[in-house]
Amino acid sequence: MSTSHSPESVDLPPLALIAGPTASGKSDLAVRLALALKARGREGVVINADSAQVYADLAVLSARPSPEDMQGIEHRLFGAWDGADACSAAEWAGEARKAVAAAHASGAVPIVVGGTGLYIRTLLDGIAPVPPIHDTVREEVRAMDTPALYLALLREDEGYALQLNRGDRQRLARALEVVRSSGRSLKSWQRELAGGIGAAVALAPAVLLPPRDLVYARCDARFAAMLEGGAVAEVAVLLARGLDPLLPVMGAIGVREIAGWQHGSWDRDGAIAMGQQNTRNYAKRQYTWMRNQLPADWLRVECQDYEVDSIFASLLRV
Repeated sequence: MSTSHSPESVDLPPLALIAGPTASGKSDLAVRLALALKARGREGVVINADSAQVYADLAVLSARPSPEDMQGIEHRLFGAWDGADACSAAEWAGEARKAVAAAHASGAVPIVVGGTGLYIRTLLDGIAPVPPIHDTVREEVRAMDTPALYLALLREDEGYALQLNRGDRQRLARALEVVRSSGRSLKSWQRELAGGIGAAVALAPAVLLPPRDLVYARCDARFAAMLEGGAVAEVAVLLARGLDPLLPVMGAIGVREIAGWQHGSWDRDGAIAMGQQNTRNYAKRQYTWMRNQLPADWLRVECQDYEVDSIFASLLRV
């Protein structure tokens, strides 16, 4: 993945990047950075890189920033996709590139913020140019149950299958679709990345890794508050649409937990406990990925009080 360049030492347009697990304070820091830029006579534009916050249907369950949270700062790609349309990393990166270019054209600093590693990687490094999947292949693959998907992929692309969790239906299906449709392993396509902007920007990255117990406590409090803040109605509206259960929006944390409560499979307390646990598990996976997979020269911020002036000193220096 692209390494960082000092905005003052490289004659490239700046790009701020704020990554971190859920409930780590990314959105608040992004707005604070934009306000700090504004105080110095320059605009900042916040661009979403969270795979749940892209969906219009998940305002509450994705903890999308409210207008009050945004404090008058322009935000892009939040709620930009309808839940019926799966937002792939390639599609998101295409729109993100446009948003970054528009910000640069207006003299603003784009501030990419989110916890979806695949989105960040695709924007900076590019994506494999996998050709479109044939409709018949997609239909055949989606009709298979998860164990059958794993066994089929093991036969047709053993090396890649062994890298995946055998219960990860979405990734198993994608890999099987690719090998059946193109005749090549997804892994081989991934060696031909294209479209990344990492070499064309002066990247100022910050990876937020506050104490885990703090983040887990925030996860618990946030999920409980969501039930009081409109999440139940949000799930009811989503379920009423009768969408394909394999769509990403239907797999968002909170949808299954609240739906099960509403259908009588468990009580409210059970829904909260499951939602909190699943959110903590997600945060834990994000911690592991961001600590180990992001470039070593990216700034890691491991405290709980973020000093925007010191984290983004190179961007804010007048």
